[in-house]
Amino acid sequence: MKKIFLIILLVFGVSVQAQQTPAPPQTEQVAIFGATAHIGNGEVIENCTIIFVDGKITAIGADLMSPTIGTMINAEGKHVYPGFIAPSKSLGLVEVDAVRASDDQDEIGDMIPNVRSLIAYNAESKVVESMRPNGVLLGQATPQGGRISGTSSIVQFDAWNWEDAAVKTDDGIHMNWPALFRKGNTWQGEPNAFIPNKKYKEQVDEVKTFVENAKAYGKTASKELNLPFAAMQGLFDGSQRLYIHTNGEKEMIDAVTLAEKAGIQHIVIVGGYRAHKITDFLKGHNIAVLVSETHALPKFDDDDYDFPYKLPKLLVDAGLLVGLQNESMANFQTRNLAFYAGQVVGQGMDKETALQLITGNTAKILGIDSNYGTLEIGKSATLFISEGDALDMRTNRLSKAFIDGRDISLETHQTELWKRYMGKYEREGK
Repeated sequence: MKKIFLIILLVFGVSVQAQQTPAPPQTEQVAIFGATAHIGNGEVIENCTIIFVDGKITAIGADLMSPTIGTMINAEGKHVYPGFIAPSKSLGLVEVDAVRASDDQDEIGDMIPNVRSLIAYNAESKVVESMRPNGVLLGQATPQGGRISGTSSIVQFDAWNWEDAAVKTDDGIHMNWPALFRKGNTWQGEPNAFIPNKKYKEQVDEVKTFVENAKAYGKTASKELNLPFAAMQGLFDGSQRLYIHTNGEKEMIDAVTLAEKAGIQHIVIVGGYRAHKITDFLKGHNIAVLVSETHALPKFDDDDYDFPYKLPKLLVDAGLLVGLQNESMANFQTRNLAFYAGQVVGQGMDKETALQLITGNTAKILGIDSNYGTLEIGKSATLFISEGDALDMRTNRLSKAFIDGRDISLETHQTELWKRYMGKYEREGK
């Protein structure tokens, strides 16, 4: 009986204490005045006033008259930023890796574009909740595993359920492109190094056949329902994006070439470790890159020791549209997204350009820039107020955050623990 009780605690303990109650809709005008506004497109406005009504920004500028109605927030000496966006993460799909019942990020099957991550999204996730105090307010809930993992959706991080969370439903399909080289399995007697993947051509042919069959399926007038093929049709009519997870030069060229020949209109590279080697190709084909592993050791012996740290700058300098994704980082580390952008400043990138890597640029890459990513009239009032520079872990201290104009809670399980133990140390005089 004790064993059964322990299993129940492990499976359901992660959700015993739910996250903060989602904020109600905005009911009155809100005006933030006196702040330094970082617009998310490279522009900065000093002594800025931002006014929003019904979840939309209605006025923003340095010379606005102070409103006389609604809520007034004095942000003098503080900074306002658009909500940060975390692309291509399994946030809300897995809570505890070791607890299978809380893990919905990977389904059985190799070619499963019909698997929709959104319906598995857990709006009560404590991991998701922990993003908000650092300004990460939006994310792309993305399935993992297989060759074609499934369909992602873009969500906001303060919701009752997955329906409320949805910002853009079924925005794209994620494909894990075959690797030309793989890591040797030492336990099978292979060297501890990258060795050729002898099945590369075979695996590429499998992808090609699947994509071609899916396209042919869409042109068939009378057909039996095929869920995987039906789920692919948005790639051919331009309503969805294809996110290709790959890192090598040849792999990226092969993937983009195959996708374009199939008539896929919107292509994004996720990873792009060697993208700096083929920037002319990527720019010529209008391919955006979501860079991963900016905090990592170099993969190859001849890489610069700081190569992963400076890769985003190399790609931006080459004229590519770039966002930060950090695929290798665990979900909980996504809360540090702002600091990954901040360290790129240390590699010589302008601070406002680095901010675009997690705001305006990412919104463009995900196709939500008409409403999110920058502080502009008519766009969503999804933003936050920081006591200082939000890209610096020493001064990223949020005092207010709004999603679609809703004044959301910044309390989490972690802030509760911090307050509890700070009180303990203060009582003990330490």
